[in-house]
Amino acid sequence: MRGKTLVISGGTRGIGKAIVYEFAANGVNIAFTYNSNEQLAQEQVKDLESNYGIKARAYNLNILEPETYKELFLQIDKDFDRVDFFISNAIISGRSVVGGYTKFMKLKPRGINNIFTATVNAFVIGAQEAAKRMEKIGGGSIISISSTGNLVYIENYAGHGTCKAAVEAMVRYAATELGEKNIRVNAVSGGPIDTDALRAFTNYEEVRDKTAELSPLGRMGQPSDLSGACLFLCSDKASWITGHTFIIDGGTTFK
Repeated sequence: MRGKTLVISGGTRGIGKAIVYEFAANGVNIAFTYNSNEQLAQEQVKDLESNYGIKARAYNLNILEPETYKELFLQIDKDFDRVDFFISNAIISGRSVVGGYTKFMKLKPRGINNIFTATVNAFVIGAQEAAKRMEKIGGGSIISISSTGNLVYIENYAGHGTCKAAVEAMVRYAATELGEKNIRVNAVSGGPIDTDALRAFTNYEEVRDKTAELSPLGRMGQPSDLSGACLFLCSDKASWITGHTFIIDGGTTFK
């Protein structure tokens, strides 16, 4: 995989950061986005380049404005000569999910729409732009990060869970239509994974403890538990896998 290029949204924290370092350790050049902390992003660029001998660049992206992916990819074109992998990972939290992260009877269209935009629309536009570049080099791999919150009940997660179900359906459609271009599309569904985003949940401790209780492995998932699956799906060893959702849940959805 050395010399190939990964484009990933939300690469400075949690699952995204774990994926960035997993790919960099395998010689993949990295183009990642960040939302607000440019200093942190640039420090990560220096760390990646100095420790892994790869090329890395950071780009600002507001995932609630997914149409700006078009301009972002034009910037990437100037810095990299190819795009082999695209992972739609960035999520939203805080004020933007008010009315979306709550009980069913308190859900509001604005909150749900914001989550849908950041989850589904961002995947669509990012994947479209990536696929145009992949077609020029004979193929590639696209992944959307999902969540088992669309399979099992998580308190206050109706807005997120429904949008994750939608993006998994979109993945199957994209895989079916892009297969003729030798572009594979899959989803990696984790749940629950111990990240800053999850710690922002009002019932974080309850989710953490319940997950460890449900898992036969006796612990909560970590970002690194998903990064290896993403690397596999982008490798030649997964050359006949497309249109699927890989569930990485520590066995929790069976109980």
